[in-house]
Amino acid sequence: MIKRVFSFLIVYVFLGSAVAQDDSKTAGKYDPHALFTPLFYPASGTPTGEPGPGYWQNKADYTIKTSLNEETNEISGSVTISYRNNSPYALPYLWLQLDQNLFNKDSRGQARMPVDSRSRYGDSKSSFNGGYKITSVRIQGVDAQANYLMNDTRMQIRLPKTLNPGGDVVIIKIDYSFVLPEYGADRCGILHTRNGNIFTVAQWFPRMCVFDDIQGWNTLPYLGPGEFYLEYGDFDVQLTVPASHIVVCSGELQNEAEVLTEKQIRRLAEARKSDKTVMIRTEGEVIDPTSRPKGTMLTWHYKISNARDVSWASSKAFIWDAAKINLPDSKTALAMSVYPTESGGKSAWGRATEYTKGSIENYSKRWYTYPYPVASNVASNVAGMEYPGIVFCGWKSETSGLFGVTDHEFGHTWFPMIVGSNERKYGWMDEGFNTFINSISHKDFNGGEYNEQPYSMEFMAPFVFGKGSEPILTIPDALKEANIGTALYLKPGYGLTLLRDQILDSERFDYAFQTYIHNWAFKHPSPWDFFRTIENVAGEDLGWFWKGWFIDNDKLDQAVLSVNYEKENPVNGAIVTIANLDQMVMPVLIAYETKSGKTGSLKLPVEIWNNATTFKFKLPTTEEIKKVQIDPDKIFPDMNFGNNVWLAK
Repeated sequence: MIKRVFSFLIVYVFLGSAVAQDDSKTAGKYDPHALFTPLFYPASGTPTGEPGPGYWQNKADYTIKTSLNEETNEISGSVTISYRNNSPYALPYLWLQLDQNLFNKDSRGQARMPVDSRSRYGDSKSSFNGGYKITSVRIQGVDAQANYLMNDTRMQIRLPKTLNPGGDVVIIKIDYSFVLPEYGADRCGILHTRNGNIFTVAQWFPRMCVFDDIQGWNTLPYLGPGEFYLEYGDFDVQLTVPASHIVVCSGELQNEAEVLTEKQIRRLAEARKSDKTVMIRTEGEVIDPTSRPKGTMLTWHYKISNARDVSWASSKAFIWDAAKINLPDSKTALAMSVYPTESGGKSAWGRATEYTKGSIENYSKRWYTYPYPVASNVASNVAGMEYPGIVFCGWKSETSGLFGVTDHEFGHTWFPMIVGSNERKYGWMDEGFNTFINSISHKDFNGGEYNEQPYSMEFMAPFVFGKGSEPILTIPDALKEANIGTALYLKPGYGLTLLRDQILDSERFDYAFQTYIHNWAFKHPSPWDFFRTIENVAGEDLGWFWKGWFIDNDKLDQAVLSVNYEKENPVNGAIVTIANLDQMVMPVLIAYETKSGKTGSLKLPVEIWNNATTFKFKLPTTEEIKKVQIDPDKIFPDMNFGNNVWLAK
């Protein structure tokens, strides 16, 4: 018996080797074993992708008092940081981010940018030299001038007493100032309008670097393309500005009676109950002195809880409107828009609050409830940038363009404001995820008013996966500038669309995606946490997909090699031979037509490729075949659609 089994195995192995050898002559580059590896995941992380029982996260609370000088564009004030060490490690020093130092003419970010790059950050005036001026640092109320050093966009504070693990707290106060650049790297700036400047202020105070359970201190310098990785906490903000200004800020206004007129207070109360947009300050009132309280300077007081950042905008040129946001479980929030007269009108910013409301209601219903009391949309010379509870969008945007940028920037509430991924390293985990949810919301808004046609991969694939393309899993600062839109936005966004619509299905994917958001809300996931969560909840091994699409930048080339008839008679059915010619794999969508005009389709799972480079299957037909085609709707990113079609001679 043993001898017979051994003999059978010898024959089996020999035949298998012969088949494999013949297979490799046909199929080109594809290596199934490299893609379908059982060793895809690293040892770190929980098996289910959720935070483990020992997960910890530090906390940073901020009290900020600052003022705006509209003549000199200077922001000056103080930030008091209460930093809690919830980690199991003693911390003898802390790291902070000084992102405004990017706009210093000697910064690393300025030095690394070529002359012709759109990313040469700073003021339109070549002589501009920005960055922080730190005038005082105090630790636990004691002067600490000798206890810190600044290096480009980072500051290290060496503590006189080690911050113990398990909840020890240190209080740091920093007095600072800087001049706001007119054009601040697509993040902040100053827009000149006929009725006054609009100041959009971001990265405007020293912020804690994240100390996490993956890397420890995350101290990558701010170079411009890479965005932010921030700790969660509570913010108490006081902004002193000219009395003629309207101020919108992350969070909720605490002192309406001190900074608004009685008419504006009444209108805001009405807007909180209205599904239609209510004018808080009309175009005609912008130049009416009675639309603002009397005085020289006013202090606006805002608070926001469990947020990773705070930003604001101030101007005497603001038209202001608002409406109610309806959230799940009978909760509500307030949508607001502020914009200059140049941006008004029903084809433009007159609908901005409607877009804000629609976007947030949709994402709250689909994924996770909006967590902030207010959502403010600001017309700015910043084309599009997101912060908790507030976004900056292009002041010239209108119709579908304004809806698109509004929907995208508020979509960032979910990634990375709620799910706090590391944007400095993994920009695709916020931009790409957001691009994906945007593609669904465009179909949902107002009966598909701005719905976009799906991509034709015949046009897009050579661009997305072409010679100059780069892997998604690349640090944003290391990407070629021309590839940022593809690698961080388009490619991961479309990859999730394929995962939802073609590889899994909407029911399984949506539940898994919701689970990921709920598990990591206000926490710090890694890419592996996302991969593992989707696999566990959807019940599918997707290592081949993560590897080919996100990590290795593989290319797809499926082809129809031949069509023959069983026993050389069409009555017995047709045998189709297909091949996978490059290293990416996907399910196979087949459409066919018989000589009499009958049509049919079938879908082959990706597992046909896990041990073969070519595959044969039978069509359920009884007559001659006229045409067989792979992916007739051009959904997958095939690099050569020319070999996807077989036509009878």
